[in-house]
Amino acid sequence: MLDDPERCYQASQSRDTRFDGWFFVGVLSTGIYCRPSCPAQTPKRENVRFYASAASAQQAGLRSCRRCRPDATPGSPEWNVRADVVARAMRLIRDGIVDREGVEGLARRLGYSVRQINRVVTAEIGTGPLALARAQRSQTARILLETTDLSITDVAFAAGFASVRQYNETIREVFADTPSGLRRRAPGSSVNNHPGRTIQTVHLRLPARRPFSSASVFHYLSARAAAGVESFEGSTYTRSLRLANGYCVASLTPDSADAGGPAFVEADLRLSDLRDLSTAVARCRQL
Repeated sequence: MLDDPERCYQASQSRDTRFDGWFFVGVLSTGIYCRPSCPAQTPKRENVRFYASAASAQQAGLRSCRRCRPDATPGSPEWNVRADVVARAMRLIRDGIVDREGVEGLARRLGYSVRQINRVVTAEIGTGPLALARAQRSQTARILLETTDLSITDVAFAAGFASVRQYNETIREVFADTPSGLRRRAPGSSVNNHPGRTIQTVHLRLPARRPFSSASVFHYLSARAAAGVESFEGSTYTRSLRLANGYCVASLTPDSADAGGPAFVEADLRLSDLRDLSTAVARCRQL
């Protein structure tokens, strides 16, 4: 779709939520990037550029819109179904491979050299694996700041940043704010700390792309539930996940939102290590 900028502009004028995640709208006059359905006034065509990912928009020096929060969109559904090297790379990056093993580990898993991976990913996405992983760390940090009572420093390392300085600089560049500023504007914390235990439960509302038939999806999962790994209780689907730093028990419940509004899935993630949060969210989205 990015091959036709005029089509992208028409889609952004329509504010159709179905285009969210397929591309991102950069507004040069304000220095921000938005999702296509952003309720703000549509900017002039000459002030608009289009990007394949939030990471490529950030790489161009644009900040995330505080109104539509484009970094929280589900992302393009292409990456879940395509089998080419770029789609496989995107799935591995979402799973946290770059944070744990670096671009070298990503290239090794895909059977390519680091140079080849950087070239093919940048050619299609507009930015490389490191920037994509950085964008994911930023979103994970934002989630932790808004939904947990972890200290600012603990959030930095739980999100995968190598240092507090790198964390502060990235948050400032991506959100034009400080970590404490993001936390102050959050509606409230929803973390549940268990005394004497390392497990923490984080409650999230995961946006889903319409049209989204939650009844069909959850019926499919229920009919194929593996004993000892998956279970259903009422309308809640629960699954255990084995992750890089520990384990997670994810409970997913479809949100009973208005059919005409945004679709969400309520997620309660019981994590033994918060560093696995972004990976757990990515796994839940793939179900």
